[in-house]
Amino acid sequence: MSTTAPPATAARRERLRELLRSAETPVDALIVSDLVNLRYLTGFTGSNGALLVSAGGPDADRICTDGRYTTQVGAQAGDLVAVIARDTPAALLEVAVRAGARRIGFEADTLTVAAHRGLSAGLDATTELVATSGLVLGLRAVKDAGEIALLRRACAIGDEALAAIIAGGVIRAGATERAVARALEWEMYARGADAIAFETIVAAGAHSAIPHHRPTDAVLADGDLVKIDFGAVFGGYHSDMTRTYVLHHAQDWQREIYDLVATAQAAGRAALTPGADLRAVDAAARDVIDAAGHGEHYVHGLGHGVGLEIHEAPGIGKLAAGTLPCGAAVTVEPGVYLPGRGGVRIEDTLVVTDGEPDLLTATDKAFTVI
Repeated sequence: MSTTAPPATAARRERLRELLRSAETPVDALIVSDLVNLRYLTGFTGSNGALLVSAGGPDADRICTDGRYTTQVGAQAGDLVAVIARDTPAALLEVAVRAGARRIGFEADTLTVAAHRGLSAGLDATTELVATSGLVLGLRAVKDAGEIALLRRACAIGDEALAAIIAGGVIRAGATERAVARALEWEMYARGADAIAFETIVAAGAHSAIPHHRPTDAVLADGDLVKIDFGAVFGGYHSDMTRTYVLHHAQDWQREIYDLVATAQAAGRAALTPGADLRAVDAAARDVIDAAGHGEHYVHGLGHGVGLEIHEAPGIGKLAAGTLPCGAAVTVEPGVYLPGRGGVRIEDTLVVTDGEPDLLTATDKAFTVI
């Protein structure tokens, strides 16, 4: 085993260990089976794996994967003792029981009912499986410096790619939504993206009134609103940005809803303060749109966390619960959608700080006619 532990992942496991000890119903160990959580806690990116985190200390932690990943687990999670087995939760449960654990937590949001039944079948009356929920997700909501650096680069790739297709005349009358989307994705890959963050949205004309329109062979035309929602993945971390443009010439109603959404978006960004109620952050932007008489045309929440997944904690919306932590990376993305006419969304990714939010998406948000 390597004598040098990756400081970020080891520190994350220590924070999780403290949660296991201080919970209302403490557990002796936790089996982490969610693959994204596994990556966050260990750096391991294989398709089969689990982690045992012991409340007693790091010496009892184990990572488990199957024989396909023996070399990979050593390279990516070399500070942990590896167990090689196909059924990773079952193998780690056996390790925990042998080590004397009696209350063993599992991720109830990930482990299937069938898998839980299989794990429980071999336990005696002295050992209990304890359902847990959201422990690692709560840790992931607050980004460390390394994560923010990866998010910043992912966002920069998006900025650079969008600038390239605008400069190259890709967004033009006569192009199709699908062609614009593919060109944008290619530019992200060309700038070092590992993947696209989600299916790129390019929505022109009346399609721009559909919040999550999927690109088609519809042709862009002069006077269209063109809504582009996209992101890149870099080092496992996702960016997310939306910009809306008008082709060739703009009508007054397009300027009016753009200005309204821009005002709401600025209000939402200003509300990103540590400890703010998540519903109040949503209301800061929503109230602007409601006051203008377009409340029925704003049909989604204000934003969401981003990181190893494109949608993660915290969610910011009318029904959200909790407060905004310092260090959270979130989107602010209000929109107004007029069915049959067109819609506008403006979205940034930001990090919550003790001062002004750290804006990671730098593309200009001024009303722009291309």
